[in-house]
Amino acid sequence: MERFFIVTNRSKDPDFSLTKEVRAYIEENGKILTDRIGEDTECIIVLGGDGTVLQAAADSREYGTPILGINLGTLGYLAETERKDWKKALDRLFSGEYEIEDRMMLEGQVRGRKEKRYALNDVVLARTGSPRILNYDIYVNGMYLNSFNADGIILATPTGSTAYNLSAGGPIVEPSARMILITPICPFTLTSRSVILSASDEICVRIGKTSSEPMLEAEADFDGSDDVILHTGDELAIRQADIVTRLIKLNKRSFLELLHVKMQG
Repeated sequence: MERFFIVTNRSKDPDFSLTKEVRAYIEENGKILTDRIGEDTECIIVLGGDGTVLQAAADSREYGTPILGINLGTLGYLAETERKDWKKALDRLFSGEYEIEDRMMLEGQVRGRKEKRYALNDVVLARTGSPRILNYDIYVNGMYLNSFNADGIILATPTGSTAYNLSAGGPIVEPSARMILITPICPFTLTSRSVILSASDEICVRIGKTSSEPMLEAEADFDGSDDVILHTGDELAIRQADIVTRLIKLNKRSFLELLHVKMQG
Protein backbone atom coordinates (compact mmCIF):
# COMPACT_ATOMS: atom_id res chain seq x y z
CA MET A 1 0.00 0.00 0.00
CA GLU A 2 1.29 3.41 -0.97
CA ARG A 3 -1.57 5.92 -0.67
CA PHE A 4 -3.24 6.65 2.66
CA PHE A 5 -5.97 8.86 4.05
CA ILE A 6 -6.28 9.67 7.77
CA VAL A 7 -9.58 10.09 9.62
CA THR A 8 -9.30 11.59 13.11
CA ASN A 9 -11.82 11.83 15.89
CA ARG A 10 -11.18 15.37 17.08
CA SER A 11 -12.53 14.71 20.55
CA LYS A 12 -9.96 11.90 20.98
CA ASP A 13 -7.03 13.84 19.48
CA PRO A 14 -8.08 17.47 20.06
CA ASP A 15 -4.73 19.08 19.26
CA PHE A 16 -4.01 16.63 16.41
CA SER A 17 -0.73 15.69 18.10
CA LEU A 18 -1.04 11.99 17.27
CA THR A 19 -2.41 12.76 13.82
CA LYS A 20 0.68 14.83 13.05
CA GLU A 21 2.95 12.03 14.27
CA VAL A 22 1.17 9.48 12.09
CA ARG A 23 1.28 11.79 9.05
CA ALA A 24 4.99 12.40 9.53
CA TYR A 25 5.71 8.68 9.94
CA ILE A 26 3.82 7.80 6.78
CA GLU A 27 5.73 10.39 4.76
CA GLU A 28 9.07 9.39 6.32
CA ASN A 29 8.47 5.90 4.97
CA GLY A 30 8.00 7.21 1.44
CA LYS A 31 4.23 6.81 1.34
CA ILE A 32 1.67 9.28 0.02
CA LEU A 33 -1.13 11.00 1.92
CA THR A 34 -4.27 11.83 -0.06
CA ASP A 35 -6.49 14.82 0.73
CA ARG A 36 -9.74 12.90 0.25
CA ILE A 37 -11.12 9.37 0.02
CA GLY A 38 -11.19 8.32 -3.62
CA GLU A 39 -10.49 5.49 -6.01
CA ASP A 40 -6.75 6.01 -5.59
CA THR A 41 -6.87 5.72 -1.78
CA GLU A 42 -5.48 2.32 -0.81
CA CYS A 43 -6.02 2.49 2.94
CA ILE A 44 -7.91 4.62 5.47
CA ILE A 45 -6.22 4.98 8.85
CA VAL A 46 -8.75 5.79 11.54
CA LEU A 47 -7.66 7.46 14.78
CA GLY A 48 -10.56 7.11 17.20
CA GLY A 49 -13.02 4.52 18.40
CA ASP A 50 -15.65 2.31 16.85
CA GLY A 51 -17.87 5.28 15.99
CA THR A 52 -15.10 6.83 13.91
CA VAL A 53 -14.54 3.52 12.11
CA LEU A 54 -18.26 3.38 11.31
CA GLN A 55 -18.15 6.90 9.87
CA ALA A 56 -15.09 6.03 7.77
CA ALA A 57 -16.89 2.92 6.51
CA ALA A 58 -19.86 5.06 5.45
CA ASP A 59 -17.65 7.67 3.75
CA SER A 60 -15.70 5.05 1.78
CA ARG A 61 -18.59 2.73 0.98
CA GLU A 62 -18.58 3.32 -2.78
CA TYR A 63 -14.85 2.58 -3.03
CA GLY A 64 -14.50 -0.39 -0.66
CA THR A 65 -11.28 1.06 0.75
CA PRO A 66 -9.67 -1.10 3.47
CA ILE A 67 -9.71 0.46 6.96
CA LEU A 68 -7.15 0.22 9.76
CA GLY A 69 -8.51 1.39 13.11
CA ILE A 70 -6.21 2.70 15.85
CA ASN A 71 -8.24 2.78 19.04
CA LEU A 72 -8.17 6.02 21.02
CA GLY A 73 -11.36 5.21 22.90
CA THR A 74 -12.16 2.80 25.70
CA LEU A 75 -13.87 -0.29 24.31
CA GLY A 76 -13.11 -0.77 20.64
CA TYR A 77 -14.13 -3.91 18.75
CA LEU A 78 -13.63 -2.49 15.24
CA ALA A 79 -10.27 -0.83 15.82
CA GLU A 80 -7.45 -3.29 15.18
CA THR A 81 -4.72 -1.86 17.40
CA GLU A 82 -4.26 0.36 20.44
CA ARG A 83 -2.70 3.82 20.55
CA LYS A 84 0.58 2.65 22.10
CA ASP A 85 1.17 0.21 19.24
CA TRP A 86 0.45 2.48 16.25
CA LYS A 87 4.02 2.49 14.90
CA LYS A 88 4.24 -1.31 14.99
CA ALA A 89 0.90 -1.48 13.22
CA LEU A 90 2.00 0.85 10.44
CA ASP A 91 5.30 -1.03 10.04
CA ARG A 92 3.38 -4.25 9.47
CA LEU A 93 1.06 -2.46 7.07
CA PHE A 94 3.99 -1.07 5.07
CA SER A 95 5.64 -4.49 4.86
CA GLY A 96 2.47 -6.25 3.73
CA GLU A 97 2.01 -8.28 6.92
CA TYR A 98 -1.76 -8.05 7.11
CA GLU A 99 -5.00 -9.63 5.99
CA ILE A 100 -8.24 -8.01 4.87
CA GLU A 101 -11.49 -9.22 6.41
CA ASP A 102 -14.81 -8.56 4.68
CA ARG A 103 -17.68 -7.70 7.01
CA MET A 104 -21.27 -7.98 5.85
CA MET A 105 -23.47 -4.89 5.81
CA LEU A 106 -27.22 -4.29 5.89
CA GLU A 107 -29.20 -2.47 3.24
CA GLY A 108 -32.49 -0.81 4.14
CA GLN A 109 -35.26 0.69 2.02
CA VAL A 110 -38.70 2.00 2.92
CA ARG A 111 -41.39 0.48 0.73
CA GLY A 112 -42.39 2.95 -1.96
CA ARG A 113 -39.21 5.03 -1.66
CA LYS A 114 -36.16 4.83 -3.90
CA GLU A 115 -33.38 5.76 -1.51
CA LYS A 116 -31.36 2.98 0.11
CA ARG A 117 -29.32 3.25 3.29
CA TYR A 118 -26.55 1.04 4.64
CA ALA A 119 -25.19 -0.09 8.00
CA LEU A 120 -22.14 -2.03 9.14
CA ASN A 121 -23.32 -2.41 12.75
CA ASP A 122 -27.07 -2.07 12.98
CA VAL A 123 -30.37 -0.49 12.06
CA VAL A 124 -32.31 0.74 15.11
CA LEU A 125 -36.00 1.62 14.96
CA ALA A 126 -37.55 3.65 17.76
CA ARG A 127 -40.26 6.22 18.31
CA THR A 128 -39.35 9.88 17.92
CA GLY A 129 -40.20 12.35 20.65
CA SER A 130 -41.43 10.97 23.97
CA PRO A 131 -40.04 7.54 24.98
CA ARG A 132 -43.11 5.30 24.57
CA ILE A 133 -43.51 1.81 23.22
CA LEU A 134 -44.53 1.12 19.64
CA ASN A 135 -45.90 -1.93 17.90
CA TYR A 136 -43.49 -3.50 15.39
CA ASP A 137 -44.78 -6.21 13.03
CA ILE A 138 -41.98 -8.43 11.72
CA TYR A 139 -42.16 -10.33 8.42
CA VAL A 140 -39.44 -12.62 7.04
CA ASN A 141 -39.46 -13.36 3.31
CA GLY A 142 -43.05 -12.18 3.19
CA MET A 143 -44.24 -14.43 6.04
CA TYR A 144 -45.43 -13.02 9.36
CA LEU A 145 -43.00 -13.81 12.21
CA ASN A 146 -44.05 -11.85 15.29
CA SER A 147 -45.13 -8.50 16.70
CA PHE A 148 -43.17 -6.70 19.39
CA ASN A 149 -44.52 -4.04 21.71
CA ALA A 150 -41.25 -2.41 22.63
CA ASP A 151 -39.24 0.78 22.92
CA GLY A 152 -37.54 -0.21 19.68
CA ILE A 153 -36.11 -2.92 17.46
CA ILE A 154 -32.46 -3.59 16.61
CA LEU A 155 -31.49 -5.35 13.39
CA ALA A 156 -27.79 -6.10 13.66
CA THR A 157 -25.00 -7.72 11.70
CA PRO A 158 -22.53 -10.05 13.44
CA THR A 159 -20.16 -7.06 13.58
CA GLY A 160 -22.86 -5.09 15.38
CA SER A 161 -23.66 -7.89 17.82
CA THR A 162 -21.22 -6.36 20.33
CA ALA A 163 -22.76 -2.88 20.02
CA TYR A 164 -26.32 -1.81 20.95
CA ASN A 165 -27.52 -5.38 20.42
CA LEU A 166 -25.31 -6.52 23.31
CA SER A 167 -26.58 -3.73 25.57
CA ALA A 168 -30.15 -4.79 24.81
CA GLY A 169 -29.45 -8.37 25.86
CA GLY A 170 -28.82 -9.80 22.39
CA PRO A 171 -26.32 -12.58 21.60
CA ILE A 172 -22.67 -12.11 20.69
CA VAL A 173 -21.84 -13.49 17.23
CA GLU A 174 -18.46 -14.12 15.61
CA PRO A 175 -18.06 -11.06 13.33
CA SER A 176 -17.09 -12.90 10.14
CA ALA A 177 -20.35 -14.87 10.22
CA ARG A 178 -23.24 -14.16 7.85
CA MET A 179 -26.55 -13.67 9.65
CA ILE A 180 -29.01 -11.00 10.77
CA LEU A 181 -30.02 -10.53 14.40
CA ILE A 182 -33.37 -9.09 15.55
CA THR A 183 -33.41 -7.87 19.16
CA PRO A 184 -36.28 -5.95 20.78
CA ILE A 185 -35.41 -3.01 23.04
CA CYS A 186 -37.20 -3.19 26.41
CA PRO A 187 -40.09 -5.34 25.11
CA PHE A 188 -43.37 -5.15 27.00
CA THR A 189 -43.46 -8.90 27.63
CA LEU A 190 -41.74 -11.59 29.65
CA THR A 191 -41.02 -13.92 26.75
CA SER A 192 -39.46 -11.87 23.92
CA ARG A 193 -36.02 -13.04 22.81
CA SER A 194 -33.63 -12.23 20.01
CA VAL A 195 -34.15 -13.97 16.69
CA ILE A 196 -31.20 -14.98 14.49
CA LEU A 197 -31.87 -15.31 10.77
CA SER A 198 -29.92 -16.25 7.67
CA ALA A 199 -28.15 -13.44 5.81
CA SER A 200 -30.16 -14.43 2.74
CA ASP A 201 -33.45 -13.56 4.44
CA GLU A 202 -35.30 -10.30 3.82
CA ILE A 203 -36.84 -8.77 6.92
CA CYS A 204 -39.69 -6.31 6.80
CA VAL A 205 -40.57 -4.20 9.84
CA ARG A 206 -43.97 -2.51 9.73
CA ILE A 207 -44.86 0.26 12.14
CA GLY A 208 -48.10 -1.03 13.65
CA LYS A 209 -51.04 0.82 15.10
CA THR A 210 -51.66 1.35 18.80
CA SER A 211 -55.02 1.61 20.52
CA SER A 212 -54.31 5.10 21.87
CA GLU A 213 -52.75 6.82 18.84
CA PRO A 214 -53.66 5.94 15.22
CA MET A 215 -50.73 7.81 13.65
CA LEU A 216 -47.24 7.70 15.16
CA GLU A 217 -43.79 8.75 13.98
CA ALA A 218 -40.72 6.54 14.29
CA GLU A 219 -37.10 6.80 13.20
CA ALA A 220 -34.75 4.21 11.74
CA ASP A 221 -31.08 4.97 12.43
CA PHE A 222 -28.39 3.33 10.32
CA ASP A 223 -25.20 2.99 12.38
CA GLY A 224 -26.44 5.73 14.68
CA SER A 225 -26.22 8.58 12.20
CA ASP A 226 -28.02 8.15 8.87
CA ASP A 227 -31.72 8.21 9.73
CA VAL A 228 -35.07 7.93 8.00
CA ILE A 229 -38.51 8.93 9.34
CA LEU A 230 -41.35 6.39 9.33
CA HIS A 231 -45.04 6.63 10.19
CA THR A 232 -47.71 4.15 11.18
CA GLY A 233 -48.19 1.69 8.32
CA ASP A 234 -44.74 2.29 6.77
CA GLU A 235 -42.60 -0.75 6.05
CA LEU A 236 -38.81 -0.91 6.20
CA ALA A 237 -37.20 -3.78 4.28
CA ILE A 238 -33.79 -4.93 5.54
CA ARG A 239 -31.51 -7.36 3.72
CA GLN A 240 -27.84 -8.19 3.34
CA ALA A 241 -26.16 -5.53 1.22
CA ASP A 242 -24.23 -6.41 -1.91
CA ILE A 243 -21.27 -4.39 -0.60
CA VAL A 244 -19.00 -5.06 2.37
CA THR A 245 -16.75 -3.14 4.73
CA ARG A 246 -13.11 -4.21 4.46
CA LEU A 247 -11.17 -4.17 7.74
CA ILE A 248 -7.41 -4.66 7.93
CA LYS A 249 -6.37 -7.40 10.37
CA LEU A 250 -2.87 -7.46 11.80
CA ASN A 251 -3.34 -9.78 14.75
CA LYS A 252 -3.62 -13.55 14.59
CA ARG A 253 -5.62 -13.78 17.82
CA SER A 254 -9.14 -15.12 17.53
CA PHE A 255 -12.33 -13.21 18.17
CA LEU A 256 -12.79 -15.19 21.39
CA GLU A 257 -9.39 -13.99 22.64
CA LEU A 258 -10.29 -10.40 21.77
CA LEU A 259 -13.69 -10.78 23.41
CA HIS A 260 -12.05 -12.07 26.59
CA VAL A 261 -9.73 -9.06 26.74
CA LYS A 262 -12.55 -6.58 26.12
CA MET A 263 -14.83 -8.19 28.70
CA GLN A 264 -12.07 -8.07 31.30
CA GLY A 265 -11.90 -4.30 30.77
